[in-house]
Amino acid sequence: MLIDPLRALGVRPGGVLLVHSALSRVGVSPNDLIEALLAVLGAAGTLVMPSMADDDDVPFDRATMPCRALGVVADTFWRMPGVLRSDNPHAFAAFGPQAVHITRPHPVDIPHGVDSPPGRVFQLNGSVLLLGVGHDCNTTLHVAEAIAGVRYRQPKYATVLENGRARRCEYGETDHCCENFALLDAWLGDEQKIGVVGKAQARLARSRDIVGAALERLRRNETVFLHPPGVCGECDVARAGIR
Repeated sequence: MLIDPLRALGVRPGGVLLVHSALSRVGVSPNDLIEALLAVLGAAGTLVMPSMADDDDVPFDRATMPCRALGVVADTFWRMPGVLRSDNPHAFAAFGPQAVHITRPHPVDIPHGVDSPPGRVFQLNGSVLLLGVGHDCNTTLHVAEAIAGVRYRQPKYATVLENGRARRCEYGETDHCCENFALLDAWLGDEQKIGVVGKAQARLARSRDIVGAALERLRRNETVFLHPPGVCGECDVARAGIR
């Protein structure tokens, strides 16, 4: 039910695959979906999912902190035997030969830069699979924003443990409503494969193609992903961060 459509979409054995998903649109159990992804990737492949903290006011503990806001698939994946999770409020989880590299320490104040799990998927020439979600959920586009050096920011904070004590870490994050990330559907063209997995629309593209398409536009207009002033509160806050 899932393996053949994933293969037809272009998921290949031995690859590095970052997955964002909405299980309600796929129509299977989280374990069935994860098992199908692992079966297609094979023993030489590495599966990666976001695993960020649910609560920024609580010190992040990778062994206990849920990530329910990311959906039941992501919250099931990090709990599975053998899955590694990075020790960071902006955590990602991974299973496979590249898991140690992908989940090694990464900065709290630059959540999705080149030195982050999605940045490492990009460097490893991995792919991004969107299952039942669009590019507005695609964290790899924040990697492109970091590489482009966009100046917009939103004030954010996270709580970390240092020497057994909680510390609030405040920073400016390259973030906004992300609605205009949907522009990637047109920009990627044939570099993106679209199909159906389970009951969900699925998109698959190489991380480098996603970053390349975004960089081309960001270098011409750094605010290409922001709504015009006065249209969106989140984008207005981000735009105000430009100095």
